[in-house]
Amino acid sequence: MLRPRWNFSSRARALSGADMFVISIPKSGRTWIRTFLCAYFCKLRDREFTLQPERYGDPGIPRVIYSHDLFEHRTKGDLWDKVRAKYLVPGSELRRARIVLLARDPRDTFVSLYLQITRRDPGTREQFAEKTISQLLRDQRFGIQAIVRTMNDWLDEFSRRRDFLLLRYEALRAAPAEQFRALLGRLGETAPNMSIFQAALEFSEFENMRNLEAAGAFDSKILQARDVADPESFKVRRGKVGGYTDYLASQDRQYAAEALAKLDKRFGYDGNEAIP
Repeated sequence: MLRPRWNFSSRARALSGADMFVISIPKSGRTWIRTFLCAYFCKLRDREFTLQPERYGDPGIPRVIYSHDLFEHRTKGDLWDKVRAKYLVPGSELRRARIVLLARDPRDTFVSLYLQITRRDPGTREQFAEKTISQLLRDQRFGIQAIVRTMNDWLDEFSRRRDFLLLRYEALRAAPAEQFRALLGRLGETAPNMSIFQAALEFSEFENMRNLEAAGAFDSKILQARDVADPESFKVRRGKVGGYTDYLASQDRQYAAEALAKLDKRFGYDGNEAIP
């Protein structure tokens, strides 16, 4: 567990004042959640859709902050950034807000992260372009062992809180309406406007988000395609559950399964599979 928590950087202000934090490893599905919540609350308040609804200053739109928190603290920036804890959510802010820990099978998360940092992120493409997926799987900072460690640390830190929710990406894929209603309830929207709810569900569907990204329709670089000719460079890429099997060789899947054996069982991911 990380103690104490502080943030002495100028970025601390952007991590303050949340009604709810959504914390996750990169590539766990938070853009989907963000798109749905923004679509719902912007329409509810008769505002034009944006991924940055805080610009409206509307008290009827809850402030949701999305952070990679501890994972970024361990993987980004220089020593000075770490001393200032630039990427950490301050403990005082965590104590006053609801916390959602968004989890995804670390194997799928890793594959998507590998494609992100080798195809999409300009800050890492040059650094990791020559690394194979097998090499990065074993990387001390970005590999699957680091992902498992961070997920365990978060669950250990947050799970005893009464306002904590563990949300699994796979559950969202299986029953999006049910899971998004529960998420809205965490924000006080216990009886959502169902016509707006349905419209937000359809707007945030995978294929629609992908088409909008390809068309450059979003007002944020968060959903800007790097190369429309390269589907693997999209922010919204495949979203497939179990898709890691298309990318990892059998020996790499065995290594990943051994890493998953260290993951807290409360996440509900089983590393056992028939590996040829």
